[in-house]
Amino acid sequence: MRIGAHVRDDDPVGAAAERGADVVQFFLSDPQGWKKPKPHPQTDALLASELEVFIHAPYMINIASLNNKIRIPSRKNVIQHAEAAATVGAKGLIVHGGHVTKGEDPAEGFANWRKFFERQVAEGGFAVPILIENTAGGDNAMARSFDSLKLLWDAVGEFGAGFCLDTCHAFAAGEDLVGIVDRVKAITGRIDLVHLNSSRDEFGSSRDRHDNIKTGTIDADQLVAVAAGAGCPVVVETPDEGQADDITFLRDRAGR
Repeated sequence: MRIGAHVRDDDPVGAAAERGADVVQFFLSDPQGWKKPKPHPQTDALLASELEVFIHAPYMINIASLNNKIRIPSRKNVIQHAEAAATVGAKGLIVHGGHVTKGEDPAEGFANWRKFFERQVAEGGFAVPILIENTAGGDNAMARSFDSLKLLWDAVGEFGAGFCLDTCHAFAAGEDLVGIVDRVKAITGRIDLVHLNSSRDEFGSSRDRHDNIKTGTIDADQLVAVAAGAGCPVVVETPDEGQADDITFLRDRAGR
């Protein structure tokens, strides 16, 4: 098992060394903006390292949106970030499932995801795999409940979409972590990355507030079971000061 962390954008190599991480995840541009990524200053070092690299797309992206002013730049931004992710040797680009707004038909959101994948695959595909991540809240979210996730995968699964399982998001959405790996794989057929996060809030809270493994409200044994069972790289997106301890804890309990 390769374990790492979401780290600072400017020095992922140094941050990995500080934490003893095998895997790094970071942003290539402002996570709250739409700007095209610039070449990363540590590109050569990342390519020369043994680190497994993942890139997280900006939070603004919403492929499901029925609003052209959001959906169209979202599509462009995902393609740009996938291309930039490839230049640093990334194994995937993590993109949130997105949502439609109140009163809109969720089926149109799933259809927008399908159109995006269908069109891009027809044009030669993405520069790196797109890993759709489950989300914590929102009644109109595409990937909050696993019932919705099934509908999303019916739309995009045939195009090779990847999946990123976030434990805090699932817990906040009211999805039991016991047996979750099998339930996800029954829907998606795969888990490409785990965001192994505890939560500051209670089960079913719909609140996306991550905590470190030993101090959060999620049973640490359940988190270990997810990490051990998923069969893929694990990234902690927990508070910085506890990330090294989180990584050590997981290695000790789940095995490398």
